[in-house]
Formats: sequence, C-alpha cells, structure tokens
Amino acid sequence: MKKILLASAIALFAGLNAQTTFGVKAGYALSKLNSSEDDFQFGGFEGGLKSKSGFYVGGLVEHKFNNKFAIQGEVEYANLGGKAAVATPVGVTITEKMNLNRIVIPVSARYYATPELGIYAGPYVSFKTNNKVKFEASGPNAGMLNPSAMREGEKYVERFLDDSLKSTDFGLFFGADYKVYKGLFVDARYSFGLTNMIKNPVDGETLKMNFFQLGLGYKFK
Repeated sequence: MKKILLASAIALFAGLNAQTTFGVKAGYALSKLNSSEDDFQFGGFEGGLKSKSGFYVGGLVEHKFNNKFAIQGEVEYANLGGKAAVATPVGVTITEKMNLNRIVIPVSARYYATPELGIYAGPYVSFKTNNKVKFEASGPNAGMLNPSAMREGEKYVERFLDDSLKSTDFGLFFGADYKVYKGLFVDARYSFGLTNMIKNPVDGETLKMNFFQLGLGYKFK
C-alpha cells in the first residue's frame, strides 16, 4: 500500500496538462504521540505525554477532473513529535521535547462544495529524516541540575528513538481549504497515524502519532 501511495504521488507530479495546478504551502503543526502507556508513576516520578508545536512546509500538485472533483498530491517537510513531562520528587519537572522531523507525502481525493471551498480526505505516508530531543527543566530546584547531564540525556533519548522507532509510518487525514484571494488559500487538516511506530513492541505496547495542521498556501495558475 505504501509503494502504491508513493507511486501515485510521483505520477501526479509528472502529469502536466491544462487541468493541473502546482502550489506551495506552509504553516503550524500541533502533534502528539499517543501511547498505550501515556501516564506513569514509579518511585516518586510522575509523567505523561503532551502535545508539541511545530511547523510544516511543502509543495502540492492538483489535478481537476471537473469543477467538482480533483485529486491532489503533496510533499511536506514537517516538524512533528510530542512532549513528555516528568515530575521528580525533588521539585523539578523535566520536559522532553521530541522533534520527529518527517517527510510527509499525502494524497487526497477532493470535492469542491463551492468554487472556493474544497473538502478532502486520503492516506499519507511519512519517512524519518532525523530525531532531535531538547530537555527543559522547571520548578524551584531546577538550577540544581547539571547542564552537561541534561545534554547527555538528550543524546541518550535521541539514540533510543533512532533504535526503537520505525522510520516509516502510515495514516489517514481529512480537512478543508478555502480560497481567499486568487491563488491564496487557508488550509486546515487533521491526520491520525495507523502504524504502531515501535519496532519491537512488548506486551502489546503501542505508539502512534496524530497531528493537526493550519496554514496558508498559494496555487499558481
């Protein structure tokens, strides 16, 4: 299925005729990692997964069959991932920002409810580019933490993510865009992962990623 999806996107970008339109887009992304073990408590430590802000930028090609129906392929670079907040018994909260930078390839079927309003849905596949982690400490005793130890912790979690997570995932998305002026449009969508991102899950553990995107784009005539 992933190979078919990728081939469809390539075919879309290769097809050139009067009904094919190219464009660019960029905006805000809010993503969250959803685990079967979202919250935990152990030895005085408490933690849970939270949403993380990021961004996306990319290009698109749309092929219209008529005034109502179209198909669209995209390629995006997206800063996705999530945050894990861990409260320690010494009054310090460590927030781990996990940046899972991805190349996302969505392909959607589109319906134009009006000439300006397009509604769409489809599948996507994404590929890892790199994983980057940033630790932030807060609380009355945050100053007691060693910065070098924090950096080593970041590197450890990055290696753990590289070794433990799959480099490819698959999901579905739906959304809508609205043309505001000539080729300029606003776009909003929600994507939900279907792939368990853990390479070797134990005891049925799962990790999936959902993300919301809101941005601006421009289609060239």
